[in-house]
This record gives sequence, structure tokens and C-alpha cells, in this order.
Amino acid sequence: MSSQDIPEENLPEEQEHGHGAVGVADEKNPFADPGLPPHEHRVQDIDERAAKRSERAVAFLFTLSMLATVGFIASYVAIPHDRAIYVFPIGHVNALNFALGLTLGVALFTIGAGAVHWARTLMSDVEVADERHPIEAPPEVREKVQADFKLGAKESALGRRKLIRNTMLGALTLVPLSGLVLLRDLGPLPGTKLRHTLWAKGKLLVNMNTNEPLRPSDVAVGSLTFAKPEGLEEHDEEFQTEIAKAALMIVRIQPDNIKDKRELEWSHEGIVAYSKICTHVGCPISLYEQQTHHVLCPCHQSTFDLADGARVIFGPAGHALPQLRIGVNDAGYLEALGDFDEPVGPAFWERG
Repeated sequence: MSSQDIPEENLPEEQEHGHGAVGVADEKNPFADPGLPPHEHRVQDIDERAAKRSERAVAFLFTLSMLATVGFIASYVAIPHDRAIYVFPIGHVNALNFALGLTLGVALFTIGAGAVHWARTLMSDVEVADERHPIEAPPEVREKVQADFKLGAKESALGRRKLIRNTMLGALTLVPLSGLVLLRDLGPLPGTKLRHTLWAKGKLLVNMNTNEPLRPSDVAVGSLTFAKPEGLEEHDEEFQTEIAKAALMIVRIQPDNIKDKRELEWSHEGIVAYSKICTHVGCPISLYEQQTHHVLCPCHQSTFDLADGARVIFGPAGHALPQLRIGVNDAGYLEALGDFDEPVGPAFWERG
């Protein structure tokens, strides 16, 4: 249906926008202004039923965006991160990534499609010619801008088309939640995992090289031995995560050479056990000076005195290495008498 098929009395009133205006060539302006073509009304301008159909279509797109946003959040929560599905013709893809991409794409696309359909079918489509003006707007121009804004707001029918307004506001309110949910991928909250290791009372000290429990006789004076908690195996899925906190170095020092009173109480016949994880940035400590009882981190040369509570004597490390209290069980094997009394490795912001 076009405007030619509608009686003139049923057509909306034309506003003065210069349609059909033609300029006249003269000496100052040899090129005549052809003017704007006559305005043709859309079917939505002359048929309220067609306008309602367009309104429902726009509302449907905004509602679909809201549903897609809810689907995005539900997919993030419900779909395992390691699940794979077959999608023709792509092949096997990660189910979570596919669901997140699809739902977020639909949410954003339908908002855009709804806005475009709204503008093309319901907002005013009258072409407006405006003369250029200086950069500094005079008062009359500012008044005109305000008047144009009010006119545009009126012509958008945002106040009258409440269904569009409400569904658009709902879609625009929900879609930012997708970005908030993605912040969850910055990493899981550590909780108390950084404060505890696998060491506990009764856990045997197992030699990292032989995978056998250690006896006091296995640790010679001046030697450096690395140990792990009983039950932790290299084929375990969480091995790297747990050994990064529980790695232990064992040194035997003559009891008379131990300067720190608590270190001596927590040792067994001069055998002391300290965290192998440097308190600077978490590198594994592996260099031991037999005569001085100093251990050196190879990354940034932080040096700790194992004969004096593993305090820092050089380098950027901020605090001493945590000590593990050890003893001997009835079978004669070295065992832990608890966990470290403080978090191992570098300090972190919530460490209290």
C-alpha cells in the first residue's frame, strides 16, 4: 500500500521540511537547488494495524535478546568447561564456548535488529535539510536543537509505544550482565587454598627421587633432600598444584649450630624441614651451601639462613621460609606433626 492509494484526508499532516522545494538559478548561484523529492508515507504511517505489527515485531526482538542473555548466564553456570559437542558443519567444538558465543551474539544482534526495525517503520522518516552554521552555536540554534530533540522524542513515539519502550529497557538492562558474568573468568576465588597444603599430622615425608618414606638415617649432615607428602603421586591430576605448595627441602644440621630456638624444637636430631618455595615470587629453591647452611633461590638470588629460622639475609624476598614441624613415628619414619604455620610462597593481598 502506498500513499497514492490513500485519500488525502487520511494522510498524516506534512511538516515543513522543504520537500519539493526547488531553487532558482541566478548570477550568484548558477546551480539551481533541485530540492528534496516529495515525501512518500509508509504503510505504518497510514495504517495503525501495520504500526502495531511493527511494534510487536520490535518487542519480539527485544524480548528475544533478554532470553538470549538469560541463556548466556545459564550456559555459563550449567555447561562443563571441558564438554565437547558436534556441530555441523564445524565439527567438534567446546560446548561452553559455542553456547556463550551463540547466546551473546543473538542478544546483541536482536537489540540492533530491533532498533533498526523500529527506526525504519515507526520513527519519522521525513528528510530534513539544514543549513551549515558556525561552530559556535548562537542562542537561536540551541533553541532549535532543543526543539528538534523534543520533536524527535515525540516522533519516536517512545512514550506512546510502551511495549517497545519496556522491552527495549529490559534488553538493554540485561545484556550488560553478560560482561559481568565474564569477569568470573578472571579466576576462581582462592578461598583458603593458599593458606593450607597437603601436610598434616602423621603424613610421612617421602623422598622425591626414590618415592620412599624417609628415616632419620637417610638424611646425612650437610645433605639437601627434597620431599613430598605421603599419598601425592606424579600422575595425580592436581599434582602440580599441590606440589607447588607442599614441596619440602630437608637439611641435617648439627643441633649446636642451630641458632633459632623454635627451629630446634621443630626439628628432629638436627633434621629441619622448610618450604622449598621462595617467598619472593615462588621459584623452587635448589642451591645449598653446606658450610654456611645458606640456601639460594636461582631466580633472583634471595638467600635464606637455614640455621637461623630460614630468615632472609640477601635478596628481594620479603620474609623467611615457613618451617614444617617434624618427628618420628613408631616405625622410625619421619612424619609431619601438622601443616605449615603460615602460607607458603609469596605474600598475597588477603594474607592476614
